[in-house]
Amino acid sequence: MASIKPLGNRVLVKRLEAESVSAGGIVLPDSAQEKPQEAEVVTLGTGGTDENGKDIVFDVSIGDKVLISKYGGTDVKVDGEELLIITQSDILGVLSD
Repeated sequence: MASIKPLGNRVLVKRLEAESVSAGGIVLPDSAQEKPQEAEVVTLGTGGTDENGKDIVFDVSIGDKVLISKYGGTDVKVDGEELLIITQSDILGVLSD
């Protein structure tokens, strides 16, 4: 599998599958479903420093389930798998079990 190492404060995530059945039991086709906002962190960026010279510290770890911004990021496809590169600021929160 090819690999992508995001740069700076970027994070590579994989969207988690959206529900394909509505609360009323209606099966939704892919075209009617919204993009899921839940994702799993696959890889963290290289870090470095921000524009103010402060070290970039990641608040998430590989494997974390996160809530992401609905329209943020850049879609990429690696070996047939759809992934998303987002900035850490596009992560709204970490989901806990």
